[in-house]
Amino acid sequence: MKKIISSKSIAFRFLFCLTLCVIVLTACSSAPEPPAPASGGDERPAPPAEYAEKENPLNGKADAIEAGKGIYNVNCASCHGEKALGDGPAAASLNPKPRSLAEDGALSDAYLYWRIAEGGMMEPFKSTMPAWKTFLSEEQIWQVMAYLRTLMK
Repeated sequence: MKKIISSKSIAFRFLFCLTLCVIVLTACSSAPEPPAPASGGDERPAPPAEYAEKENPLNGKADAIEAGKGIYNVNCASCHGEKALGDGPAAASLNPKPRSLAEDGALSDAYLYWRIAEGGMMEPFKSTMPAWKTFLSEEQIWQVMAYLRTLMK
C-alpha cells in the first residue's frame, strides 16, 4: 500500500527544514568572538580626537584618590576586581572578560578617560561595560582614574 504525501505536507516539511537550516546558520555565524587577552600584547586603538588631549588634573591628589577608591568600589570592582586585575565576581559571566588594568600602567589618561566615559559597547571592544559619562561627572571619572593609577604597575 502506497502512502500518498500531499503537497501541503511537502511544503510544510520543506519550510521546516529551511527554517531549521536558517537557525543553525545564524547561530554559527553569530558566535561570540574570543575574549580579549587579560593583559598586554595587543594594540589598543587611539582615543578619538575629542579625548586625545585629556590629562588628569587630579593625579596624585590624596583626596581625589580616596574619592576615586569609593566610586571604583561601588561601580567598577564587581567586574574589574578589587585590585583592577579583571577578576571581579561578575567577570566570570562576561564575554569578553574585563582586562587587567593594574598590569597595564602604560595607558594614557586620554585612553582611560575615553574608555571609562564611553564604555565598551562599541567597536572594537564589544563589551558590556556601560558608558559611565551618563552616571559619573567628569570630576568623578578623574577621581576613579587617580585611584586606578595607584593600582597600576
